Amino acid sequence: MNTVTGQIRPPRKTEPVRRNVLQTAWSHRGDYGYVLPAIVVMLIVIAYPVYYTIDLSFFQTPPGLQLRDKKFVGLDNYQAILSSGVFWKVTGNTVMWTISSTVIAFLLGLGCALALHREFVGRGIMRAILLIPWVVSAVAASYVWKWLYHSDFGVIGAALVSFGLADRPPNFIDNINTVLPSLIVVNIWREFSFAMIMLMAGLQTVPEQLLRAAQVDGAGAWNRFWHITFPHLRGVSTVTILLLAVANFNSFIIPFIMTGGGPSNASHIWITHIYEFAFGRQRWGVASAYSVLLFIILMTLGYFYVRALSKGDESRQG
Repeated sequence: MNTVTGQIRPPRKTEPVRRNVLQTAWSHRGDYGYVLPAIVVMLIVIAYPVYYTIDLSFFQTPPGLQLRDKKFVGLDNYQAILSSGVFWKVTGNTVMWTISSTVIAFLLGLGCALALHREFVGRGIMRAILLIPWVVSAVAASYVWKWLYHSDFGVIGAALVSFGLADRPPNFIDNINTVLPSLIVVNIWREFSFAMIMLMAGLQTVPEQLLRAAQVDGAGAWNRFWHITFPHLRGVSTVTILLLAVANFNSFIIPFIMTGGGPSNASHIWITHIYEFAFGRQRWGVASAYSVLLFIILMTLGYFYVRALSKGDESRQG
C-alpha cells in the first residue's frame, strides 16, 4: 500500500469552458426568434421616433417649409427654450400641476383606502361610487367639468350664488389666477381613485395580528397606523407616487380640452406647450428639443420607479 505524505488536496474539477457571447447567443437562437417580432415592433414604434426626435431637435424648421429644408443649428433650439420667459412660466405651471395633483390625490386616496378597509354596511357600494372618476373617460370628464365651471350656465357657480357664497358666478377657467387650481381639482378628482385602489391592495398585506396586539397593548389609532400600517405601505406608496407623478407630468387631455393652455398661457404645462409648438406654430425643431427635455425627466422618474420595484422584489425574496 502506498502512503501519501503531505497535504492532501481534493481532486480538481474540470472547469467548463466559457463560451463567448456570440456562441451563447447562437445557442439560444430559438429563444431569440420568439421575441424577434416584438423587438422589431419596438424598434419601429419606439426607438426610431426617439432617435428622429433627438436628431430633429438640432435643426431649425421654419413654418411653411418642408422637413427636408431643415437647417442645422446645433443647440440653438435648446438655448432658445431655456432663455424664454414663457418656458419658465410653463415650467412653474408644470411643477405646480404635478406636485399638487400627485400629493393631494395620494393623500385623498390614502384616506379613502383606510376608510374602506373597515367593515361597514354599504362598503361595496361606496367602493363602486369612488371608482367612477377613474372609470370615466378623461375626455368625457373634461367636457363635464368644463360645463360645471361655466361662468354663465355652470352648476357650481349657480350653487354658490344660490347659497349666498358669491354675488355672481365666478370665472373658474377664464381667470388667469384660478384656471390652474381649477384644472388641478379636476385632475385630483380623476386620479385619487387610482391611489385608493393601489393602497387598498397594500392594506391587505398588513398583519391583523400585529394590529390587534398593538391595540391590546394600549396603542392608539395613530400609533398603530404610523408604526405598523404605514411601514407595510411604504413600498406600494412609493410606486403609487411615482406612477402619479409620471402620469401628471405627461398629462395632456384635461388642460388641452378645458382651456387649451389659456388664458395667457396660465394653464399651459409642458406637454400642451409642446403640442402648440409642433402643431400650432409648426416649429418642429423647437418642439423636438422640448420633447427631449421632457423625455429626460420622464426617464429619470422611470429609473426611480424601476428601482422601487426592484427593492420590493428583493424584500419579498428576503
